[in-house]
Order: sequence, then C-alpha cells, then structure tokens
Amino acid sequence: MKAKGFTLIEILIVLAIIAMLASVVIVAINPAHQFAEARNTQRWTAVNSILNAVHQNMVDNSGIFNFSNCNASSLPSTATEIKKNGGVDLCGCLVPTYLPALPTDPSAGTPKSGVSDCSADYDTGYTIYQNATTSRVTVSAPHSEIGVTITVTR
Repeated sequence: MKAKGFTLIEILIVLAIIAMLASVVIVAINPAHQFAEARNTQRWTAVNSILNAVHQNMVDNSGIFNFSNCNASSLPSTATEIKKNGGVDLCGCLVPTYLPALPTDPSAGTPKSGVSDCSADYDTGYTIYQNATTSRVTVSAPHSEIGVTITVTR
C-alpha cells in the first residue's frame, strides 16, 4: 500500500514559491518610496546641472556671473527660488547657452518639461544663493522627499 502525503521536496518547492511571491508583493506594496527615490535622483541631476551651468557662465566671464541676458542683477545672498516672478530669474543667463532647458522640480516645478522659453512664467522649484564671504554658489532642492537633503555647493 502506498502512503498518501507530500514529500519533503514538494513542500520545499511550495515554500520557495510562496517566499518569491511574498517578496514581489512587498516591493509592489511600497511603490511610493521607489517613486520618491526616482524623483530625488532627478533633483540631484537638476541641482548639479544648474550649478554646472552657473559655474560655466562664471568661468566664461572671468569668475563673475554675467547677467546681461537675464532679468537678475546679482545672485542672491540668501536661498531664493529660481523663478520668473518673485524670485531670481536666471533663465536668460543659462538657456540655451549653458542648458538646453532650465530643469524644474518633478513635484513642484512648472512647466514639468523644463524651461526653454524664458519669456514665459516659470518656477523651477529650486533655490540658489551665493555666499557673500566665500563667493561659493549653492543650489538646493527644498522639495526633496523621504528626508533627503539635496544641496550642492561649489
């Protein structure tokens, strides 16, 4: 007579399948965290791009930021939003010579695709300032997520 039941191999295979399904479900349950990390990665890239463009503008002009093509007269000494109205308008200074489009924050910036038309209203969602003592420029992403601070100084 043959005994009825499951073999050890069958039980182990079922447990392995359940473990794989559980890991897939755990990842799928928390997509918000994954999306927040992706947006923060975009912010890091944008902050570095803006700072590189500002730095290149200064290099091209003997260490002094050239404001001849934009509506700003100086880099602010406190963190100020980079935007058309109510902030520092750097679009004309950086686009298209140093950047094809001024990056905008994936959650807070407008327009979402970046700013290539400097005559239109825009808000990048990023801040910039130049330290009056050291002349170092800092660009930040104040809308970063999951407790990450995104600030680059050069």
